Amino acid sequence: MPRLTPAAAAQVRAAAQQSNCEDLPLRVAATRSADGTFQYAVGFDDVGGADDRRFTSHGIHIVVAPDCLEMLSELTIDYVKLDSGEMALVFLNPADPAYRPSQ
Repeated sequence: MPRLTPAAAAQVRAAAQQSNCEDLPLRVAATRSADGTFQYAVGFDDVGGADDRRFTSHGIHIVVAPDCLEMLSELTIDYVKLDSGEMALVFLNPADPAYRPSQ
């Protein structure tokens, strides 16, 4: 089940408020690149799909299409300060061949 850290949930909540999307779930998606690594996408979903799987993490409703479930089953989304000083959502996913656990 994909999940958010408390910091990521707070950022998603703030972004939803800024864009008047408070009532919409967060759609999380992934595609597999030619080299096998994953490319991620997130956004507020105003359409939904009948087959979507629904999750809740720290009060944020998350929807995932069935074809992404296997890739996203171990995903954690965090909101962190990058080396550049910018804050960003990061995707921590042991199922992704590009994943490197922090030491």
